[in-house]
Formats: sequence, structure tokens, C-alpha cells
Amino acid sequence: VQLQASGGGLVQAGGSLRLSCAASGRTLTNYRVGWFRRVPGEERDFVASITWNWGTPFYADSVKGRFTISREKAKNLVYLQMNSLKPEDTAVYYCAVSPSGGVRAVEDYRFWGQGTQVTVSS
Repeated sequence: VQLQASGGGLVQAGGSLRLSCAASGRTLTNYRVGWFRRVPGEERDFVASITWNWGTPFYADSVKGRFTISREKAKNLVYLQMNSLKPEDTAVYYCAVSPSGGVRAVEDYRFWGQGTQVTVSS
């Protein structure tokens, strides 16, 4: 699976961004697609994930109520709508695919995109 993340940028606190993840190379049936983020010098953190078949989402507590993950099956796209952004959301955001369906552990995700930078100014 090849993944291409896009949509990052610079936004003021309280603003919104929508990230997109385009998947190609194989069907995502029975897989889970997730978003992670990493701040320089820290580990990659789970943000949200969604089952490809049923669209069932799961969120980290830090983004629950502010971020929404969704997928568009016909276009092989996964989105992360980010609202009420905070400076602490600043990070490089990665999309990834878990063939095993693992929800949030980095080690469950085998395929990774290149990342897109999100910067939230105060």
C-alpha cells in the first residue's frame, strides 16, 4: 500500500484544517487506517483510526470532540478534519494502514505515508 498525506499548513489557534490520505496499490478491505503525529524528539502518537469496511472511528482522548476521521471508499481516501486546533496539536501528521486491524499501536501499522506538517500558532 502506498500512502500520500496532504493538507497540512499553518493555522491560528481555534482554526481548522482537513488532512487527506490517498491510498493506492491494494484494496483496503478489512484493514484499518490511522493518523498519527510526531513532535521532534518524541515518539509517534496515535491520533485516530477508522475501519475501512464499516467506518468505525476511534480517537485519542486528546482529540476527541475536536477531530473527525472519515473515509471515502470510492476514492480510496481517508480524511482527518481538525477543528478547534491548539498549539499543542503542532506536529507532523502521518497516515498509516494496519492490515491486522490493530487500533492504536504503532507496531500494528505496516504501511506509512510521508507525513504532512501542521503548525498551530497561538
